[in-house]
Amino acid sequence: MVEEISVEGEITLGQFLKNEGIIESGGQAKWFLQDFEVLLNGEREVRRGKKLHHHDQIDVEEVGSFLILHQGEE
Repeated sequence: MVEEISVEGEITLGQFLKNEGIIESGGQAKWFLQDFEVLLNGEREVRRGKKLHHHDQIDVEEVGSFLILHQGEE
């Protein structure tokens, strides 16, 4: 099941991982993305600074699937 995540303003992949409690600090994002498979819209993503857009789907190995919803967009 895909969990819908509502965000306000721009958010990066590293910020998303920290906000969702997948990593403890933003500094861990680089190593997490090297060690675990993270798919952004079905393609492997390793850039922690990658900006997430409305309706981007993130699949994190052994954690789950998430759908980004920017507040105010349909």
